[in-house]
Amino acid sequence: MGTGASKNPDGGSHGGEEREDQAGGQLYISLRMENYKNVGELTPHVYGSVPLVGSWDSSKALSLERESTSIWELSFVVPPNHETLDFKFLLKPKYSNAPSFVEEGPNRQLAGGTLRGDRTTAIFKLSDDEVLEYRVLITADRVSPFDLAASWRAYQENFQRSTVRGIPDVSINSAADASNENGSSASLELDLDHYLVPPPATSANSGLVYAANVTETPRSLSCAGVFSRTDGSSGAIHSQRDAGVSADRPDTMGTDVTLPDGVKLSSGSGMVESKSVGTFSSMLKQDGHRGLFVDRGVGSPRLLKSASATTFNIDLKLDSEPKNCMPAAAGAVAAGAVADQMLGPKEDRHLAIVLVGLPARGKTFTAAKLTRYLRWLGHDTKHFNVGKYRRLKHGVNQTADFFRGDNPEGLEARNEVAAMAMEDMISWMQEGGQVGIFDATNSTRSRRNMLMKMAEGKCKIIFLETICNDRQIIERNIRLKVQQSPDYAEEPDFEAGYHDFKTRLDNYEKVYEPVEEGSYIKMIDMVSGHGGQIQVNNISGYLPGRIVFFLVNTHLTPRPILLTRHGESLDNVRGRIGGDSVISDSGELYAKKLANFVEKRLKNERAASIWTSTLQRTILTASPIVGFPKIQWRALDEINAGVCDGMTYEEIKRNMPEEYESRKKDKLRYRYPRGESYLDVIQRLEPVIIELERQRAPVVVISHQAVLRALYAYFADRPLKEIPHIEMPLHTIIEIQMGVTGVQEKRYKLM
Repeated sequence: MGTGASKNPDGGSHGGEEREDQAGGQLYISLRMENYKNVGELTPHVYGSVPLVGSWDSSKALSLERESTSIWELSFVVPPNHETLDFKFLLKPKYSNAPSFVEEGPNRQLAGGTLRGDRTTAIFKLSDDEVLEYRVLITADRVSPFDLAASWRAYQENFQRSTVRGIPDVSINSAADASNENGSSASLELDLDHYLVPPPATSANSGLVYAANVTETPRSLSCAGVFSRTDGSSGAIHSQRDAGVSADRPDTMGTDVTLPDGVKLSSGSGMVESKSVGTFSSMLKQDGHRGLFVDRGVGSPRLLKSASATTFNIDLKLDSEPKNCMPAAAGAVAAGAVADQMLGPKEDRHLAIVLVGLPARGKTFTAAKLTRYLRWLGHDTKHFNVGKYRRLKHGVNQTADFFRGDNPEGLEARNEVAAMAMEDMISWMQEGGQVGIFDATNSTRSRRNMLMKMAEGKCKIIFLETICNDRQIIERNIRLKVQQSPDYAEEPDFEAGYHDFKTRLDNYEKVYEPVEEGSYIKMIDMVSGHGGQIQVNNISGYLPGRIVFFLVNTHLTPRPILLTRHGESLDNVRGRIGGDSVISDSGELYAKKLANFVEKRLKNERAASIWTSTLQRTILTASPIVGFPKIQWRALDEINAGVCDGMTYEEIKRNMPEEYESRKKDKLRYRYPRGESYLDVIQRLEPVIIELERQRAPVVVISHQAVLRALYAYFADRPLKEIPHIEMPLHTIIEIQMGVTGVQEKRYKLM
C-alpha cells in the first residue's frame, strides 16, 4: 500500500495543481487487494462515507473486480475538494447470505488525495483460529477531465481497462493446501465413466490397431497381395487382411508385374504447386531457385516467377491442394526448408529416414511418432512399412525359417519387397513428397547398400538405428508383437507364436551388423525415458536437426494428457474473440467440477502438473485445483487476433469485409492483421509438444480453442487443413493416453 500521488502531503499545493483544480481536475482513486491463498467464495468489498457509498450498510458495499487469480481492484473518481473519506474493506460470501467479515483496526481515511496512516495490510478474523491477511495498495492520482473522458471511452470500447500484469513465460505456483471446495452443485456425484462421451470418428485411437497397418498402402500391390500389370490392365479384386488404408491415396488394383532391375521413376508433369508458402511454376526439373516466392498469408494474389521466365503470373487458386516440395509451415520451419533447398544439393530436397534395428526394438513406434510430428510441423511425410508389403505380397503365414540368413529364397523375397517399398517412396518424393520414413530391420550392410544405391541422386538417406539392451522392455515388446501383429492373427496358440517370434529374432541377431556408414542417428536405450544415449554422425541441416531434437525427448512411458478449454468467459458470452476477460458463473462452476475431476482422476499421480496460458480465464479455471504445481505458458495463449481482438465475427464482417472473406477462404493460413494464423500457432506450440513428449507424469493443459485444436491435431495425426475446423467444445475434457501401443482418446463432458 502506498500514499496518494499528491505532491504536497501537508495539504498545500503547487501552482500547477491549483490551475488543475480550477480547470476541473478530479481524483482518480484505485484500491487493490492481493492474496494468493484460496479464499473460496469470499470476495473483497469496500464500504464507507460519502462520496464512496454514502452508507456504512454492508449490504450496499461495492465489490472489487477480480483482475487476476490473486488481485482484486476497484477504481472511482471523486472531486479534489471532497471531505475526508472514511472507508473499510470487508469480505462477503459470493453465493450465500452468511455474515460478512470486516477488516480489523480503525477506519481508513483519505483527505485531499493523501492517505492517512501507513497500513499495508488488511486483517480479517474469520474465527478464533483463522485469520486472513491481504496486501493493500491504495493510490490517488489527479487527472484532467480530458484524460478522464478518454479513459471512459476506452473502458466503454473494451468493457474493462487494459492491464499489464507482467506474467513471465513460465511461473510455478504450487498449492500446499490440500483442501478442496466441493460444493454440492459442483461435485461429481457419480463415477467418472458416467461423464464419458464418444470421441469423433477420426479421433486419436491409433493404439487400438496395429501400428504398421496405418502406414502407407503399397501402390504397386493390389488388395490381394499381387502386382499390377505393366500394360495397365487389372484383375480381380480380393479382400485385404490389413485394416490400415492410407487416407491420402486409394489402393491401386491389378495383377502381376515383375520387379524391374533398376528403379524407374515417372518423370511427372514438371509442375509443383505449393499448398501454403507459394507456388513453383514449371520448376520441378529446374535447378535454379531464384524465382522462389514465399507468401506468408492469404487475401492477396500470389506472384509466381519461374527460374527462366522474366514475367510474373498471378495464381488465385487459394483452395487447391496440389503436391509440393515445400512445407505447409510458417516462420523458421519454412525458412529452414527454403535454405536447405536453395543451398543444398538436389537430393537434399527430399529426405529418407531409414530405420535400422532388430525386431521388438520400437522401430515402428518411433517411426509413427516421427511421422506424426513432421506432418504436424507442415512437412509432407509418409511412413512406408516393409512388413506390410511382405504380408500383401507373400501372405501372413511365414514361419521363422523365412527370416533365416541362410535361406536364399526368403532373403530374395524380403529384398524384393524392400526394393518395392523404396521405389514407391522415391516415386512419391518425385511427385512432391518431402520426408519418407522407411520402416524395416535393414539389419545388414548389403541391404543398406542396396537402398543407398537406389536413392543415389534422388534423396538424402539418414539411418535411424534403435538399440535396446533392456531385456524387460524387449520381452514386453515381443508379447505385444505376438498379440497385435497380423503375422500371428491365424495362430490361436499364443505360446507357439511367442516361440516362433523368438526364433525369428535369433535369426536376425545372427546376421545383424550395426550402422557405421553414411549419415546416421543411433538411439541407444532411449525408449524407457530414463537416460539413454543418442549418437549422431554427419548430420546437418534444419530438418535433420529438428528430428534429432525430437528423438532426444521421446520415450514410451505410459501417461495421460488431459486437454480442456477454460471455463466459459464473459467474452464467450458476448461472442467476442480474444481479450482477457474473467470467467462467467458457468465458467466458475466448471472450474470447481474440473478440480473435482482432476482430484479423482489423478489422485495417485502426485507428480502431475497443471499447465495454463498467461490469460486469466485459464488461470481462474485452474485456481480451484490444489495439490499440483501450476505452470503458466505464454505459448499456450489464444491465437492473436491482432486488430480484430475484442470484436465479434459479425463486427468483422461488417467493418472489415475483405478480412472476413479472406479468413473464410483459408482459415489455416489466414493471419489476422497484426496477429497470427493457425500456422503461426503451430510453430510457437512446438516447444509445448516437445515438453509433453518429454514428460513422464500426467499433464493437465487448460488453454484456448485454437491452441487446443493444434495440440489435439498432433496427437490425433489430423491433416493441417482440418485443424481450424476441429470441434473443441467448452466444459469437456479430452484425455489422451500415450503409451507403448500408441495414442488413445477418451472424452468427458462435465457440463
